[in-house]
Amino acid sequence: MAEKFERHRQPWKTEEVQKLHQFAKKGMALKAIAKALTRSEESVKDRAKADGLSIAKLR
Repeated sequence: MAEKFERHRQPWKTEEVQKLHQFAKKGMALKAIAKALTRSEESVKDRAKADGLSIAKLR
């Protein structure tokens, strides 16, 4: 069963976006980034795509 995220549809904060960029540059996996930011994988994927970032799917 998927984890429940209480932050559904919450706007991204500047610090979260910066962390996303850092994690993506380090090559962290999507699942790990989502857990670190307490956001869904879909949310992280959408934000990364909007910012032009590539994220590793599995690791």
